[in-house]
Amino acid sequence: MKELVIEAERKNLIQVQAFIDEQLEAVGCPMLTQTAIDIAVEELFVNIASYAYGPEIGIAVVQVSVYEEPLSVEITFIDNGKQYDPLAKPDPDTTLSVKERKKGGLGIFMVKKSMDNVNYEYKDGKNILTIKKNLS
Repeated sequence: MKELVIEAERKNLIQVQAFIDEQLEAVGCPMLTQTAIDIAVEELFVNIASYAYGPEIGIAVVQVSVYEEPLSVEITFIDNGKQYDPLAKPDPDTTLSVKERKKGGLGIFMVKKSMDNVNYEYKDGKNILTIKKNLS
């Protein structure tokens, strides 16, 4: 497992994505899959940076684990900001027009649809959100 500890600020998204992309490229992740992971990472990290700590700036921990059977990557985001389970909200009704839909929730919905597994837990005062994507 590789780990990055970084201030949860939007400007640090580039560093977070570079850290994750380095791990993905090392195992030959297909570009289309890497793009889907990058989009999910952007959504999750920006949410932490925007909402977890309020006006203050806190720390985010990003962990990347690669598994061989089947070839997959697991990315975990940990923060000790406000407790929030983004998976608890119902999925938006995508059959409705944009005007008819309630605001919010589309980003997490996209993460859930593009990843093979998404899990949230609150443990020891920390939000722990894990995404997993098969690479083969």
